[in-house]
Amino acid sequence: MTIRKPKLVTVFGGSGFVGRHVVRALTKRGYRVRVAVRRPDLAPHLQPLGGVGQIQAVQANLRYRWSIDRAVAGADHVINLVGILYEGGGQRFNAVHDFGARAVAEAARAAGVPLTHVSALGADANSASGYASSKGRAENAVREILPETIVMRPSIIFGPEDGFFNRFAAMARISPFLPAIGGGKTKFQPVYVGDVAEAIARSVDGTLKPGTIYELGGGEVLTFRQCMEEMLRVIGRKRLFLPIPFWLASIQGSILGLLPKPLLTSDQVVQLKHDNIVSDEASAEGRTLEGMGIRPQSIEAILPSYLWRFRVQGQYSSQKPA
Repeated sequence: MTIRKPKLVTVFGGSGFVGRHVVRALTKRGYRVRVAVRRPDLAPHLQPLGGVGQIQAVQANLRYRWSIDRAVAGADHVINLVGILYEGGGQRFNAVHDFGARAVAEAARAAGVPLTHVSALGADANSASGYASSKGRAENAVREILPETIVMRPSIIFGPEDGFFNRFAAMARISPFLPAIGGGKTKFQPVYVGDVAEAIARSVDGTLKPGTIYELGGGEVLTFRQCMEEMLRVIGRKRLFLPIPFWLASIQGSILGLLPKPLLTSDQVVQLKHDNIVSDEASAEGRTLEGMGIRPQSIEAILPSYLWRFRVQGQYSSQKPA
């Protein structure tokens, strides 16, 4: 009697914020997970997410095709989560998002296994934003190389260790005001990292339609200012909002962008000129979390679970401001 081993999934970028939740979602299903990262020695935190021998960290660099092929060898499914929010050093949008995504797709095609590619809402090869245009080119490339690729486009992702609410909560702890770039009117549809991970895991399950672009947004559409107001309510602080016109924010971003971990870049200012929400077309066609049967978690329910450390003692209110 032949005993069939559980499916093996290679996850590129599996040690990051989203990756940890994806690995957890996969191991809970009984899959074996091969986490492909540049520094396997920095990924021991993943081991408690699965059983003994269920998770294996291997070295892979998207700039070296041989390492990608090695990470894909023997896998039953490949997930590409690799992405950067800003450029720095040798990490450039074109190299990571475009060239890297092409290499992973080519390796998956050569191995004859399906691919799930994680992109972002707003991905557009013709965008004026370097981030959005590189994401758009990557989508076009992987779908040309492997037409059956499932593409996930999440809005801003929130959850423990996120780089959005945590960053502004830390800023609110020391600053008397928060920036409202462009008046804070840009619309977002914050999506919980656990919901994104569940959607990605379902692509491995085979319950999603191959060759489809899914747009992942939460249950609420909020402006940037409304997101900040909800964060302030959770941590029990009151702060003034300082309106910053796009032109001035762009100048600030060009200066701050020189820092190793910039608070803002000029490219991010370009992105803020456009709403980051699920399209009406995707909603109508069921290419959303709800269309998958996933009920999105709200920021109201999740934020208190990890922003508690920024909270003013005794000043948290469960009531939303009028």
